[in-house]
Amino acid sequence: MPHRPTNQRKSTVTVSLLFLSAISVLLISLCVSISLGAKFLSLETVWTAVFQYNSTLTSHQIIHELRLPRVIAAAVVGAAFAVAGALMQGITRNPLADTGVLGINAGATFMVALSFALWPGLPYASLMGLSFVGAVLSTCFIFVLGSAAPGGLSSIRLTVAGAVVAAMLSSLSSGIAIYFDLSQDLAFWYAGGFGGMEWRHLKMIAPVLLITLILTMPLARRISLMSLGEEVAQGLGINIRWTRLLALTVVVVLAGVSVSAVGSIGFVGLVIPHISRKLVGVDYRLIIPMSSLLGAILLVLADLGSRIVNPPEELAVGIMVAFVGVPFFLYLARKERRAL
Repeated sequence: MPHRPTNQRKSTVTVSLLFLSAISVLLISLCVSISLGAKFLSLETVWTAVFQYNSTLTSHQIIHELRLPRVIAAAVVGAAFAVAGALMQGITRNPLADTGVLGINAGATFMVALSFALWPGLPYASLMGLSFVGAVLSTCFIFVLGSAAPGGLSSIRLTVAGAVVAAMLSSLSSGIAIYFDLSQDLAFWYAGGFGGMEWRHLKMIAPVLLITLILTMPLARRISLMSLGEEVAQGLGINIRWTRLLALTVVVVLAGVSVSAVGSIGFVGLVIPHISRKLVGVDYRLIIPMSSLLGAILLVLADLGSRIVNPPEELAVGIMVAFVGVPFFLYLARKERRAL
């Protein structure tokens, strides 16, 4: 018995150091991302632009009007995608699950394609709203479809229904894009990016995402028990259906708002939760905050990479993330096949 407290303290210290390290890396990434770009700006300039803004200086205008909103958006959206993926993997018990399983990305993109075809010239804010509506409607349809089968909604039915609806909506989006010649207009939404992000957009999405991220923490313990199996969770007094509905609602808000603002950026919700579990274990009270930090770091660095690879041109952020996500997805798929 005398060794248990020591080991417990050591584990707590290790986890605390991991969180401090993640926070430090995120802060450094934010500073570097604001400093680097088509035009290099020193960290001293960044500091004065943030805390002593002078609207007459071009360098301060670049930082305040262009780089700050997109870098902050990258951090917030990265955290949202990562936490949404972690929740999806927890409630479906599927290590390959992310927000694409629910058809959220496909629903949002379909509504954007429909908007470009029927109402060209809509302002960016209106497109964001319609995109979010598409994400919500597609998720509701998947929920109803999965619940219609005998026995009610289960993790497997949810995954299958989501895959079917996502494939259908993606095909419809492609058909609309071809028929109305919208391929160039939809390129941003397929690949994702932060180039059009402004303060007015950030003021709309950031409060919603941050509040929702905070509200995920009361669900953490229930998701931890659900990830062990539905029978185990029910035996411990967890209402499976209610918990799944709450988690899905949170996922729809996190991913729907994010996709509506920056387009469909894949793999963040797939890769980051696995890394978080490797670092802090299987307790979602630790996985959720760690995923939010790592997701923010990933998209901040991906956005930085998209700007410095071929300046002054920008690559899509989704391409930069795919360089990490695709190999990791193949690794997980191969690992799961071996487990079977």
